[in-house]
Amino acid sequence: MAHSNESTVSEFVLLGLSKSWGLQLLLFTIFSAIYVASVLGNVMIIAIIFSDSHLNSPMYFLLSNLSFIDVCQSNFATPKMLADFFVERKTISFEGCMTQIFLLHSFVGSEMMLLVAMGYDRVVAICKPLHYNLIMNRRLCIMFVSISWAVGILHSVSHLAFTVNLPFCGPNEVDSFFCDLPLVIKLACMDTYRMEILTLANSGLISLSCFLALIVSYIIIFVTVRHQSSSGSSKALSTLTAHITVVILFFGPCIYFYIWPFSRLSVDKFLSVFYTICTPLLNPVIYSLRNEDVKSALRKLRNRHVNPGKN
Repeated sequence: MAHSNESTVSEFVLLGLSKSWGLQLLLFTIFSAIYVASVLGNVMIIAIIFSDSHLNSPMYFLLSNLSFIDVCQSNFATPKMLADFFVERKTISFEGCMTQIFLLHSFVGSEMMLLVAMGYDRVVAICKPLHYNLIMNRRLCIMFVSISWAVGILHSVSHLAFTVNLPFCGPNEVDSFFCDLPLVIKLACMDTYRMEILTLANSGLISLSCFLALIVSYIIIFVTVRHQSSSGSSKALSTLTAHITVVILFFGPCIYFYIWPFSRLSVDKFLSVFYTICTPLLNPVIYSLRNEDVKSALRKLRNRHVNPGKN
């Protein structure tokens, strides 16, 4: 194999979430519903934003890109996990494992940076409303999205560059339903302490930096809205609450994983499920279904296609 002269592992065995057939059927039903809801919900948001001229604003442009990342994240491992519920021996090729690691860290890194961009958008909208359209122009929004993807891909490549060349010469069981980077690194036939530190520094740095940037933006918004009128303050705080909820649910498990990245507990597997399967559902549920503009656009789109005679 080209990975390393010492590597003999051509596939990894995924231990999955449970060996109980009954529990696997239950999990398949639950996760299938979440997966379908995530994909359809985010695709619906993208369609609504691009079909309604009233949503032609920087905030919704960034939101549609967030939905696109969530669609990608929903598909990097979940379809295989659902199929694996009906397979006794769950395996993934070496190349497939490395691909999962690359895709996960690309999507997560991109989403972190995009959430920071959305936080900046809200700061400008609330703190500099008269200059909002001048500052948050289309060029800046495209730049934000491009930087988000570039950072995500570079972040992922930096992980993969050393992981793909590790010597895997025997143990190949990954105690998860996808190729989780820390668990894969532990299977290498060498002292992986330095690799673990590199992983911690890489992912921990980007996670903590984005999280702190968002906290700073929310503090600025909170201080600003305290001096606004009650109606303006109420709307701003409602938006802020949605953002904070997403950030806590998104960054919480991520920061936890990189505080204790290589000492896994049984609860960690279920946090991995939440992080990879449930997180993509946060965008349509929290950001969009609580947004009056999006709900109004959804009603118009529904009436246009379901009840065309009423238009």
